[in-house]
Amino acid sequence: VGDRSVLNCSSKGKMNMITWKITAKVGDPCILVHRNDRNVTHRTNCSDNIKWKFRPDLDPALEIQQVGIDQEGNYSCEVASTEGNFHKTYHLTVLAPPRLSLYCDEQGSPVCEAAVGKPPAQLSWVPESSSTAEEKCHDNGTVTVISRFTACNSSVTNRTNMATCMVSHPAGNWSQSIAC
Repeated sequence: VGDRSVLNCSSKGKMNMITWKITAKVGDPCILVHRNDRNVTHRTNCSDNIKWKFRPDLDPALEIQQVGIDQEGNYSCEVASTEGNFHKTYHLTVLAPPRLSLYCDEQGSPVCEAAVGKPPAQLSWVPESSSTAEEKCHDNGTVTVISRFTACNSSVTNRTNMATCMVSHPAGNWSQSIAC
């Protein structure tokens, strides 16, 4: 989410026409077409952050600036050239790194929350905890994961009142500590 993505489309020979067909999770299909013989470009239902990387007559690559979750989906490129027709399809998967927060609940136990991540984050504790994670799914495909620290035995928490939440996610790994 928020990064730039470039999808390349290659062909052989002199390019006559290129078409990008985009079927995202949200919204109507987007179509971008460029004809070299007329130097004409046509856009249908495409958001402003979807553009040709450079000039469509020189480079058929597609650039998505500030990628959003709603742009996840299938991106198909078709090139008609003097050497034939060429086709390439991508399935764009968008990762959303979770927002990490750590706080103490009413009983004085540490709570770790990895909010609106995609896919869901994996949470663990140091020292080891017997807690289980609760997941809350959101309409946009993101998931909030909440874990409450539960000590395996009372001597662990008596030695130190510090707990560290470890977050594992394809977009990165984080940790945060708290004493309640």
